[in-house]
Amino acid sequence: MIYASTSFENTLRKMDTVGTTDQKKPHVIFIPLPAQSHIKVMLKLAQVLHHKGLQITFVNTERVHKRMLNSGGLHCLDGSADFRFETIPDGIPRKSEDDDGSDLLLEYVETTFLTPFLDLATKLPTPPTCIISDGFMSAFTIDAAQKLGIPVMLYWTFSACGFMCLYHIQSLVEKGLAPLKDESYLTNGYLDTIIDWIPGMEEIRLKDFNSVMRTTNPNDKQFTFCINATQQSHNASHNIFHTFDALETSIVNVLSSMFPKVYTVGPTQLILNQTLEEEKKTGMSNFNAYSLWKEEPECLQWLESKEPNSVIYVNYGSFTVMSLQDIIEFGWGLISSNHYFLWIIRSDLVVGESIVLPPDFEEHVKKRGFIASWCPQEKVLNHPSVGGFLTHCGWGSTIESLSAGVPMICWPYLWDQLTNCRYICKEWEVGLEMGKEVKREEVKKLVNELMGDGDDKKRTKAKEWQEKAYVATGPNGSSSLNVNNLVEEIIMLSRS
Repeated sequence: MIYASTSFENTLRKMDTVGTTDQKKPHVIFIPLPAQSHIKVMLKLAQVLHHKGLQITFVNTERVHKRMLNSGGLHCLDGSADFRFETIPDGIPRKSEDDDGSDLLLEYVETTFLTPFLDLATKLPTPPTCIISDGFMSAFTIDAAQKLGIPVMLYWTFSACGFMCLYHIQSLVEKGLAPLKDESYLTNGYLDTIIDWIPGMEEIRLKDFNSVMRTTNPNDKQFTFCINATQQSHNASHNIFHTFDALETSIVNVLSSMFPKVYTVGPTQLILNQTLEEEKKTGMSNFNAYSLWKEEPECLQWLESKEPNSVIYVNYGSFTVMSLQDIIEFGWGLISSNHYFLWIIRSDLVVGESIVLPPDFEEHVKKRGFIASWCPQEKVLNHPSVGGFLTHCGWGSTIESLSAGVPMICWPYLWDQLTNCRYICKEWEVGLEMGKEVKREEVKKLVNELMGDGDDKKRTKAKEWQEKAYVATGPNGSSSLNVNNLVEEIIMLSRS
């Protein structure tokens, strides 16, 4: 938890001394994990730093860059003279254009990204001042920074609680609690074991840890990759987290004792909102793409016709997959709740099977629902008609829902979503947890409980967290001050 020692105005005055040409501006290379939520969060921090006067090079893989152009249009990543988009190959062999290569991603991050990244960094017109790397890209960016002779800062694009549980999987290994002895440990109550020795976290259970610990193979790639990535946090000059102090106070305090420089900078969108109008006037970074999927704005038009807090928004994120039967159970549960619903069904939500809904099902959907393949989620969550969010509990969705003051129904799928679900429901008191097995009766019950006129405590609590998020990102808020301090430190690096 680091706060800037100077006012925002003093920060801007210092920025003026940097100069106005690209050659004089501090230059930051951003590189995200090539996944939707990671790219979106890192891109928004890059925009904020650019607005404050830094030069940015944002590095995507060639495949991600192409997908963003396909979804946002040929000019969506035009950027500006001092905000460039560059690409490197991921090296992953693919059987077809539809093969996203996700099964091999972590292996190739470790083995094929370093050389093309170094080639790119050394050929940039302006030498980089530092790297802001996705924490999961530290597998090669720590080495890259050493070879380039510049600092590397790790940006963890998820919650502090999510990081802490992932970080302490190494401790689980040392205590013989992970990996699991055999598959029976998934169902015999073992995962209900309470872990009471993680600083800043109370009554956390094994089942609340990142799902990578649920392997029986000590050499499982996700398991070993995530352990190594979080331990690399000690080799970075700064660790940045997309959260805010008031939301995770005890854990942020512990992180600040673990690392020399910890910055909480979220919710970044709320900081970015304050700059957008000015950017339009000045012609700063004019790109407008965050998504790997083409968004359907028609859903916003549909929301316009609905009463305040009358719509449940349903989105499972960018990676979750399920059976067609699960989709049908979700659908009948939503229909029978008699509430309006905006339902996002990705084209790849069901693996290896076409999504064909029964004719009578579609007729019911037309009466109370709207189905889209993707949407501008933050605009949806902030729309007055949206009163609840059925979510997979990815951190991007979680912090966007908190920022909008929208309570949640939690159906976590994998990874840190399990940790987020625990905190949403127990610590922040803004959510209802749904069982892993999808049953239409439970969907109906939870939707009615969240959206009904009875107990309104979760909605009230969600609005309280929204207010605290706005305070954190206001002129003298903890996140805003941390961003300003981060900018100052990068300026100092460029002068050394």
